[in-house]
Amino acid sequence: MAYAEEVIERAHSVVAALRAKREREAERRNEVFGSIDISKRLMMPKRGIQLSLKLQ
Repeated sequence: MAYAEEVIERAHSVVAALRAKREREAERRNEVFGSIDISKRLMMPKRGIQLSLKLQ
């Protein structure tokens, strides 16, 4: 049983390390992208506009 317990403990440590890395990355993304202000949306035409396509 000792080997199985070691394997389980290593798996738990890997999961804990990945969780910590994911949390650090989430904090970094919040710092980087949290301060980005979304500007005023672009005005879209209410109706579709057909553009001329000159092939020659």
